[in-house]
Formats: sequence, structure tokens, C-alpha cells
Amino acid sequence: MSKLFSDENMQALRKPLNLDNPIAVQVLGICSALAVTSQLKPAIVMGLSVTVITAFSNLIISLIRKTIPSRIRIIVQLVVVAALVTIVSQLLKAYVYDVSVQLSVYVGLIITNCILMGRLEAFAMQNAPWPSFLDGIGNGLGYAWVLVAVGFVRELFGFGTLFGFPVLTWAEQYGYQNNGMMVMPAMSLIIVGCVIWAHRSLNKEEKK
Repeated sequence: MSKLFSDENMQALRKPLNLDNPIAVQVLGICSALAVTSQLKPAIVMGLSVTVITAFSNLIISLIRKTIPSRIRIIVQLVVVAALVTIVSQLLKAYVYDVSVQLSVYVGLIITNCILMGRLEAFAMQNAPWPSFLDGIGNGLGYAWVLVAVGFVRELFGFGTLFGFPVLTWAEQYGYQNNGMMVMPAMSLIIVGCVIWAHRSLNKEEKK
């Protein structure tokens, strides 16, 4: 049990959450971060979907890495990811159909997510199944928390709601109005930029 949760394995899980975050540090996965964060609920579902797919694709590829011919490894990786994306997409349609409609084509585009493909090539192909699984969870959650942060700000100040429930109605008596710019695609880029700036500023000393 101690080997499963060794410092090295825990680093694979923890680093993507902060010091090696795929969005804030590596600036990967920006497209979907901009596209699905106008509301908090789809941002959470997208983040969890990417986490599940990244974790299990890392696990599967790591298990079979020694049997994959080098010249077709990318094809094999894409097949594994496509199968997992299809499963997740069908589950979303079955249990959270309204969110799957909001996410639209972006669930399918997880297949080409550069975070996911990067971890398969850089980590899962080189490491054992358990560290690869933890690495997948870490990178998925590292991606997810940025989406949730952006979705929180955009829905709160763009619609005055969280999860669709009004939370800023009390402020209207003081002249507050929802900011329609928050739900525009350009604003998501600005907020992601602010998150990256804040993250790098807070972690500057630790990285040194």
C-alpha cells in the first residue's frame, strides 16, 4: 500500500493541480476552456468528463504500451480515447441530457484534446499503470478546476445565478445589473488570462 501512495506517485497526482497545471502553466486545452464556461454546470461536467477519460486512457495505454508498435502508437491512442469519449458521451446523453446539449460537439472534441494526447505520449507510454492513472486524474482535475473557476465568475456576473439559481437578486435594489459581456466568448479568454496571471504570481516563489 505504501508503494501505491509513494511520494513519486503522489507527485504525479499533485503537480498538475498546481505547479504543472495543464492550463495555467502549460497553456493547453484552452479552446474547450473558452467554449463551455458560460455556466458553472457544463464547466463541471466537462471537467469531470475529461478527468475520467484522461485517467482511464492513461491506464489502458500504460497497460498495453509494450505491445504497441511504435509506428502506429498514435492511432492506437486515438482508438482508445475515441472509445472512452463515445462511452462518456452516451452516459451524458442518458443521465444529463440538457448538459450534453449545452456541451454540444465539445465532448467529441475531447478526442483531440492536447492535454489528453500529451499525457498519453509523454507519461503513459513511459510509465507503469498506477502512476499513469494518477497522472491522468491529476491533469484532469487540474484542467477541471480552471474551468470551474471561469464558469463560476462568468455565470455569477453574467446571469446573476449559480447552477441556474438566482443569487444576486438582492443587489438589484442597489442598482446592480448583470454584465452581458461576461457571457461573450471574448470575456472567457480575459478571465482565463487573469487565472493564469494569478496562478503564476502566487506560485512564483515556490517555483524558485
